[in-house]
Amino acid sequence: MPISFRRSVVARTTLLLPAFLLCLLGLPASQAIGQETAPPTALEKQLSKVDLAVTAIGEISTPVSGIEQRDYNTTHTLLTIKPSSTVGELATVRYTMKPWVGFEFNFSNLRYTQDYTFVPPPSQTILTGGVQTGAHELTLGYVAHLKYHPFGITPFLGAGGGTIKFHPTPGGGQGLPFQYRAVYYYQAGLEDNFGSSPFGMRLGFRQLIYLAPDYIQNYLTITRRTRTSEPTVGFFVRF
Repeated sequence: MPISFRRSVVARTTLLLPAFLLCLLGLPASQAIGQETAPPTALEKQLSKVDLAVTAIGEISTPVSGIEQRDYNTTHTLLTIKPSSTVGELATVRYTMKPWVGFEFNFSNLRYTQDYTFVPPPSQTILTGGVQTGAHELTLGYVAHLKYHPFGITPFLGAGGGTIKFHPTPGGGQGLPFQYRAVYYYQAGLEDNFGSSPFGMRLGFRQLIYLAPDYIQNYLTITRRTRTSEPTVGFFVRF
């Protein structure tokens, strides 16, 4: 092989080898850039609209009074039902399509005591009792986020309905059966992300309206609606 030809081959190899190495080094970078600029998939777009919140709630219910159904046509015994105040947990999955269009599912877990006071005339002898019960809320609702963000905080409003399962406990439930009651609620609150992270904090106030539970016992039935106020505070994460 002529010397000039071998020198030409060596020269070309010397020039091509660094270029080839540069291409290899640049390939991962170009792939990374391609990955960074790739548009989100349809699933990722939908998941970005979902958040999960775990919230602590306080429960304060208004007492209600009425004539118990068992003695409605005889002694007209006055029955007052007063739920005790308590705290519990609320889990919420929220899907926000647009600021004014959003939906949520709620599940709460509480335990408290329903205190009963019986006043049968004419003696006015006061009798008292109580039932310890668990209360589990299952509701669906509509949520709207306001476009006005004071100090970067997002206000929201919502309303919905569903059911509450009242489940007397083995220890203090007096052997009464569980019972479902229809419930509807409305709420208002504030939420804010922690900077650019997917985590945030949510504060709110809810009010639930439902028939006072009677556990299918006519001596506990007065057919009165009670209101339960729930201040809430917790955290959420967006997917």
